[in-house]
Amino acid sequence: MTSNEREWLAHQFDESRPYLRAVAYRMLGSMSEAEDAVQDAWLRLDHADSSGIEDLRRWLTVVVSRICLDQLRARQSRLEDYVGTWLPEPVVQSEATADALQEAVLADSVGIALLVVLDTLTPTERLAFVLHDVFAVSFEEIAVAIGKSPAAARQLASRARRRVREGAPAPDTDRATQQGVVDAFLAAARTGDFEALLAVLAPDVVLRTDGGGAGPLARPPVIGARAVARHMKDNGPRFAPLGRPITVNGGPGVFLGAPGQPRVVVGFTIAHGRVAAIDIIGDPAKLAHLGLT
Repeated sequence: MTSNEREWLAHQFDESRPYLRAVAYRMLGSMSEAEDAVQDAWLRLDHADSSGIEDLRRWLTVVVSRICLDQLRARQSRLEDYVGTWLPEPVVQSEATADALQEAVLADSVGIALLVVLDTLTPTERLAFVLHDVFAVSFEEIAVAIGKSPAAARQLASRARRRVREGAPAPDTDRATQQGVVDAFLAAARTGDFEALLAVLAPDVVLRTDGGGAGPLARPPVIGARAVARHMKDNGPRFAPLGRPITVNGGPGVFLGAPGQPRVVVGFTIAHGRVAAIDIIGDPAKLAHLGLT
C-alpha cells in the first residue's frame, strides 16, 4: 500500500468513525469498549488488502460487528457469577463537560433501559436487531457478519424485536416533561414522602443497581412502585440532597459525588409521565472516564 493509499484509507475511516462507534456502543453498552472495537477495526483495515474491498463502509461494519460479537461472548462467561445487575457504561453530560466532543459522544448514546434489555439477548440476536432495526443494514450484510443465512438473520432480528418491545418502556420524548417528573421524584425522596413517591412511580417501576459485582450496590433489582417507594423513603433523605443534575444517555439523571462517598451516576427512564426505571451505576470502572468530581 502506498502512502497516498494509506492516507486515503485513513481519511475514509475517520469519516466512518462516528457511525462505527455508534454501532459498537449499541452492541456493547460501553463507550470505552466501543472505542477499542473501532480502533481494532482500523488495525485490521490497515493490514488488509484494500484492493479487494468494494464497499469500505460495509466491510468495516462487518468487521466491527464481529469484534463486538467476540467481546459479548467473552463478557457472558465473565458475568456468570456477577452479583447485582450489570448496567451499561453511561454516556454523561454536565455543565462542566459540555463541549463539542461531549456533544458528539452524546449523539451516540441510547437509553439505559433499552441497553439493559439488549443485554438479555443473545449476541447474534443483539447484532441482528442493532444492525437492521437501528442502522437499516440489510439481512444479507448481517448474514455475512454472523456467518448464517439471511433468513436466519431475519429470524434473529424478529425474536430480538419482540423481546425489546416487551421489555423496554418507550420513554417520553419531551425533555421538560421528563425533568419535571425527576424533580418531583427527587423532592419526594429528599423528605422520604412515601405517598408523593408513589404518585410519580409507574406501577411496574424497577430500580437497578450496579456496583461492579461487589459492595452495597451488588443486590437484586427492586421491582414495583410500593417496594421502590419504601426503598427511597428509607434511603432517599440521606442521598437525594447530594445529587447534581446531569444528562445520562440523553435523559435526565443525577450525579452523587460527596466527599468520602462512592461516586454514583443515576439515570431515569420516564414513560407516560412517571418514573419507569431508575438505574444506579456505581461501578468505578464505568465511571472512571467521565471526569465528574
